[in-house]
Amino acid sequence: MCLSFRIDMYTEGIIDLYELFMCVLVTPDKKDTRMALIKDRRQNYYFPVFEKVLKSHGQDYLAGNKLSRADIHLVELLYCVEEVDASLLAAFPLLQALKTKISNLPNVKTFL
Repeated sequence: MCLSFRIDMYTEGIIDLYELFMCVLVTPDKKDTRMALIKDRRQNYYFPVFEKVLKSHGQDYLAGNKLSRADIHLVELLYCVEEVDASLLAAFPLLQALKTKISNLPNVKTFL
């Protein structure tokens, strides 16, 4: 699969889950229902897919050995997830490692 297609595909998945998190923040009356949906999708779909991608290709980033916007978007989402409930990342060590790696890049570290 073409690199740009993989980056787009991963980015779209990240955006889907990110939108669920944003709804939790803006609609507190539906927080419990939204959190249940987020936990289900996180556990059964999104995070396992990204974890599997990182494990299966053995490269540094989601789409290969070069940082892409998909990686940046994913790390942004992981920070949001941590803010809501850090335990949601516990079962995904490769995602945690990716977050650490990207967060420690000099330009990213300066931004954070």
